[in-house]
Amino acid sequence: MTQAKPKFAPQVSVPANYMRGGTSKGTFFKLSDLPERCQVPGESRDKFLLRVVGSPDPYGKQIDGLGNGSSSTSKTVILSKSDKSGHDVNYLFGQVNIAKPMIDWAGNCGNLTAAVGACAINMGLVSADKINNSIDDNAESGICEVRIWQENISKTIVAHVPVYTDERGKVQVQETGDFELDGVTFPAAEVNIEFIDPVDASSDMFPTNNLIDDFDVSGCGLSADSIKATFINAGIPTVFMKAEDLGFLGTELQGDINSNEELLNKLETIRAKGGVAMGLFKDVSEAQTSQHIPKIAWVGPAQSYKASSGKSVDTDDIDLVVRAMSMGQLHHAMMGTAAVAIAAAATTQGTLVNDTAGGRTLSEVRFGHPSGTLLVGGKTEQVDGRWQAKKVSMSRSARRIMVGEVFVPADAF
Repeated sequence: MTQAKPKFAPQVSVPANYMRGGTSKGTFFKLSDLPERCQVPGESRDKFLLRVVGSPDPYGKQIDGLGNGSSSTSKTVILSKSDKSGHDVNYLFGQVNIAKPMIDWAGNCGNLTAAVGACAINMGLVSADKINNSIDDNAESGICEVRIWQENISKTIVAHVPVYTDERGKVQVQETGDFELDGVTFPAAEVNIEFIDPVDASSDMFPTNNLIDDFDVSGCGLSADSIKATFINAGIPTVFMKAEDLGFLGTELQGDINSNEELLNKLETIRAKGGVAMGLFKDVSEAQTSQHIPKIAWVGPAQSYKASSGKSVDTDDIDLVVRAMSMGQLHHAMMGTAAVAIAAAATTQGTLVNDTAGGRTLSEVRFGHPSGTLLVGGKTEQVDGRWQAKKVSMSRSARRIMVGEVFVPADAF
């Protein structure tokens, strides 16, 4: 007697864009293209996106998905036409955990923000009139200002997307160019990003009400039970510490940190304690369910070092060095949201970051990271005794890598 073969669910295909934004990569979806049950937050959406990226993967490679086994490439984005006045597109970001069945929706990805404007134009989410009016009469190129509503953090971001008129007279996104971004191998078109009011007027940019705090790190294995720290909530909640207080120089590369399990555990404990100090967690145990925030970073004075590409970064090229952790690993360059925090802290006199950069009035700062350098600008001010970041800006680049359909087993979500 022939045994019946088991019946397996077919695959479902969904339109998707695979894009690089800044020093990250992610899979972009139009909300209306998702399966109906995935168009709303919940278990089905999370399971669908986890399967797209290839998580959870105990091997850490995400071979059976579009992720590449790093926090910089384990990302998803959902875009939709905005119903917010004065905005073009809604942008929702999901940071997919590689090893666990978990997506963190708590924060933004500043790097992928650079790709949102271009992707929204290509998906037809920005009005044709706005795109066409970006190019003046008798001109062949221009800048389309895409106003983005960042749904994770309820903030406005403005992307200045370069556009051009093709041979058929249609306005297209300009993706190629000569702008070089450290951490990205090939040049592309420059996209200027502005983060407008990255801190709520009703919130504290410095949640402890101090520019520098004594941070309790007892039990973390450091040489002291208390070190200096700046806790800031701009771009993404971040804890800044001095490199020397952690036993670092500030010139570390991924190989110096990510291969040392004992060190990674120590840094994760510090991150959990930082979350409690910032009021994000009631207890350090809650950090396990919120790995995207807060970030921890360490700063050091300007110094020469070799970037991961072999490129020399000279002391005179930078104002300070910064290293930051992302999803339990040293980031290969710098997260865009952490760069917002760096800009806000560096342009506020009295913070640990500003002190390390020379303790002077700054409107912009160039910092060294593992892949090279990055220039960021910021404007902060005190309003009724409360520090506010009015605007932070930086230049990134973005490029479509693939446009097509992604396939997911129907019984996966």
